[in-house]
Amino acid sequence: MAITKETEISKIEIVNNCIIQVRTDTVVKEDGVEISRSMHRHSLVPCGHDGTEDWNWTDTDVSGEDSQVQAVANAVWTNDVKTAYKAKIEAQG
Repeated sequence: MAITKETEISKIEIVNNCIIQVRTDTVVKEDGVEISRSMHRHSLVPCGHDGTEDWNWTDTDVSGEDSQVQAVANAVWTNDVKTAYKAKIEAQG
């Protein structure tokens, strides 16, 4: 009897034109047959600021993300998208 545990990216969505939502499934199998599946979601924004009044922005580091997520971020997070995101957040705050 062999028990294995795998993780897989099951969904990548773009919301609000720039926020990337990632769903990762953890699948447990016994002798190749799935016996359990759990899901986890996390979101990524194109950049973040340091919280000061100066609004010092830093691009989000996606180097630790799955290569599929990195490819989506590189395609979606253009300079124009980052500029628009920053302006939206600064206007709210």
